[in-house]
Amino acid sequence: MILHFQNARLVDPEAQAVEPSTLTIRNGRIEAVGGDAPEGAELVDCGDRCLAPGIVDWGVKIGEPGERHKESFRSAGLAAAAGGVTTIVARPDTQPPIDAPESLEFATRRAADALVNIRHMAALTKAREGREMVEMSFLQDAGAVAFTDGVRVVSDTRLLSRCMTYARGLGALIVGHPQEPGLSRGAAATSGKFASLYGLPAVSPMAEVMGLDRDLSLVAMTGARYHADQITVAASLPALRRARQAGLDVTAGTSIHHLTLNELDVGGYRTFFRFTPPLRSEDDRQAIVEAVADGTIDVIASFHTPQDEESKRLPFAEAAPGAVGLQTLLPAAMRLYHAGGLSLPQLWRALALNPARRLGLEAGRLVPGAPADLVLFDPDAPFVLDRFALLSKSKNTPFDGARMQGRVLGTWVAGRPVYGDAA
Repeated sequence: MILHFQNARLVDPEAQAVEPSTLTIRNGRIEAVGGDAPEGAELVDCGDRCLAPGIVDWGVKIGEPGERHKESFRSAGLAAAAGGVTTIVARPDTQPPIDAPESLEFATRRAADALVNIRHMAALTKAREGREMVEMSFLQDAGAVAFTDGVRVVSDTRLLSRCMTYARGLGALIVGHPQEPGLSRGAAATSGKFASLYGLPAVSPMAEVMGLDRDLSLVAMTGARYHADQITVAASLPALRRARQAGLDVTAGTSIHHLTLNELDVGGYRTFFRFTPPLRSEDDRQAIVEAVADGTIDVIASFHTPQDEESKRLPFAEAAPGAVGLQTLLPAAMRLYHAGGLSLPQLWRALALNPARRLGLEAGRLVPGAPADLVLFDPDAPFVLDRFALLSKSKNTPFDGARMQGRVLGTWVAGRPVYGDAA
């Protein structure tokens, strides 16, 4: 199949530009950027809308195995396609966790029927209990792209240092969750006047700084490749910058919810705003947006965490943390674009190019030879989000009823339409 996209505004995260142009794809890959349609090509009129690399969403929770009632590979694929996400990087915090080649192979087979690409991270320790390292080499051979225990911090520093040393020998990537586990245990809000006023169990932002400092010290000692999954406070940024200046192989990500919401949104005790780590101050939010803009933070992700109604219909501090985000990631990111905090190329550098590069994937680029994983979207189209219209099995989104801008018009994976009129 040959497709020729015309009248498009190409969002190129490598060139950091948005330019009117055309794009041709053949046999699942980009053949040419610019130029006329080749003979026999099917024309796709983009109507002066934006055509960008498909989003690579790093850190998605899928409920298979164990919690299929919250999210299946099929429903996650439908939601991803509708949100312009062409590659899901799934977390290993399933029941049981993905901590052995057999469980990884099961998940890989189950994911084969999804509409989008799905790659898997594996657990760092067996059963995510922080006691014994997984068979990292076998899991890497089975297709694991990184290793993490997710929000369960490995508190045994000696074990974590051994994991990092072993990972360095394999060239494997370790993904850490920067939190001091003792301080952050049970916290539902960020400490301060607001949390005290609402009577919520809170944690100081310094818990993140302490956790990050420990992990970066171990990276300096072992030489491991390391990615901090969620940096959410301004006080963490100097340590990241020092690590980069010292030549450590360190990258960092953040959540779209921490970029677009703050602690005041918890008002009314709406449990859809309960996250791990908790929402931060407006000053922290703005500092993290600026860190994405200047490249200190490399990756923006949804941290899609489906929870059923029973898990959320509880007192705020007892409710399960997290929100779905595959389908809301792009329109939420448009809030940053329309507010002037980030340009479209800066956003797509963090949403697609950087996560693909860090994980060794081909995606995230608009160059000849790259996979034809594409999203066509209108950044200005307004709508009111209805959570029951989301394609995820779970509907726990903080954006329910919110006025948003940015509609996905079409999504292609390897040149195959998976969402939009052509799908």
